[in-house]
Order: sequence, then structure tokens, then C-alpha cells
Amino acid sequence: MKIILIGAVEFSKEMLETLIENNSKIEAVITSNDSKINSDYYDLKPLCIKNDIPCHVTDDINSNRTIGLIKSYEADVIYCFGWSRLLKKDLISLPPLGVIGYHPTELPNNRGRHPIIWALVLGLKETASTFFIMNEEADSGDIVSQVKVKIDGSDNATSLYKKLSSTAREQVIEITNNLKQLDAIKVKQNNLKSNIWRKRSKKDGMIDWRMSAESIHNLVRGLSSPYPGAHFEFMQKEYKVWETQIMKLENIQNIEPGKVLDIGEDGNPIIMCGDQCIKLLQLDPINLNKGDYL
Repeated sequence: MKIILIGAVEFSKEMLETLIENNSKIEAVITSNDSKINSDYYDLKPLCIKNDIPCHVTDDINSNRTIGLIKSYEADVIYCFGWSRLLKKDLISLPPLGVIGYHPTELPNNRGRHPIIWALVLGLKETASTFFIMNEEADSGDIVSQVKVKIDGSDNATSLYKKLSSTAREQVIEITNNLKQLDAIKVKQNNLKSNIWRKRSKKDGMIDWRMSAESIHNLVRGLSSPYPGAHFEFMQKEYKVWETQIMKLENIQNIEPGKVLDIGEDGNPIIMCGDQCIKLLQLDPINLNKGDYL
């Protein structure tokens, strides 16, 4: 069973390693150079060289040149894991078993962009690791494997990414070993139950201290590494926050959001939010004093 893998992020590397360990027949890898679109970009070329797998870089996955190159390998299936651009019909229709994509949500719920970030920012308690047959619409094809993944209150983007990758490793082996039975296990998505998450913008990462402490905490969790971090401005300079702790304090009536209530014994500032307080555990170096306003 001949496979081509398309991808350019950390997750792509995880899946490629898994397939190599499973002795799957990888005909070629199609990847891209780092364009700063993906915070979790990963250069797949060294891994391909180590395992004697042809690796091709493209700026346009749907170009005639790239499609011709992929066609020349006569693959039975294409895996597209970690690619931010839609694949067009000419490419999708090439392999007999189709193109299998991946989305870390419980499809048909939460299609669209930045699924790990939004899941954490919105405070979801559960998501899913989902493989599906790709078509020309984003994340709407038939599901071939879906496993629910619990989101703990201690999870951030890094830990949730690892949970999903670990789950997906087992799924991709099972899918690969059962490629000939794909038609029997496909499940159509109910489009009436779907929603689409939009692309995140920089302003979505701006901390507004009028938000609840929980909302700010979730924002920081969602934008932690490998993503660009939540941020606030102080004295006309931007500072990133990477880790926070919600503080349940008493006697905080009539205090404006954004006020530095105290500097903890650990040196970390405690900030008043819209309802409660939050301690900034990890942030860019900044000199704050009790009574400052952010």
C-alpha cells in the first residue's frame, strides 16, 4: 500500500515517524519551507533523508507541477496532516483511496481554524482526534476514525497538542492497517450540526483585564507555546504572558480591573480582573509595582 504524506508541522513529523516505525511504505513526502504561517512548523527534510524517503518542497500544493509530481508516484492514498491550505479537486481525486486529513476536534463540531487554541480559550472540557476523507470543503468529509480526548483544567496548548498527537499515533496505525476497508468504516458528517471556527487575529490574543479571571486564564492556556502567547500593553510596550493562576481573594470590592494588587513572595504580580484576580506566573520580564495599572 503506497502512501504519500503532505505536511509541514510538528504533528506531521509525529505521524511520519509513526508510519516509519510501522514499516508503512512511504513513497514520498510533500512539504513546504517555513513561511511563518504555522507556529509549529517542522522541517521534515532531515527525517526523510535519514529514512531514504524522497522529500519535495512546494510553494503551491495545487500547482500543475506539484500535482504532476504526486501523480508520478502512483500512491494508493495521500495523508494530509498539518497543511494550512485547501487541496483542490485535481489533487484530491488522484489516489484510489482518497486523501485522508486530520482535524483535532469532534467533527462535525468546530471545523475551521486554530482548533487547539479555540478549544482552550473557550474552556471546553473535551475535544477529539479525528481523521476524515478530504474533499474541497474544509473538514467536512466522511470520518474514518474519531477518538474523544479529555481536556483537563491544567492543560495548555503544549500538553493538549501532545495528548492529541499520542491519540492520533494509534489511530493512524489502525487506519493504515485497514486501508482496504475504508468504505466500510466511513461515517458521514451531519452538516446541520457543524460550526466553523474563524481564523484568530492578533487582537484575539490581547488581554482585556475587564474579562473574568477564568477567561483570561483560558486565553493564556490557549496561546501558550507553540503558539505566540497572550499579551497586554504597559507603558506603550507589549508583554507576553505564558502561564497564570486564578486567585480567589476576599475584600476586592470597588477595585478597577487591571490594577496590580500585590507582588507575591515569588515575585509574580497579582492583577485584578473583571470578577476575581489572577497571578501572572510566567511572562516577559517587566518591572511592576503594587498599585500600577495595566
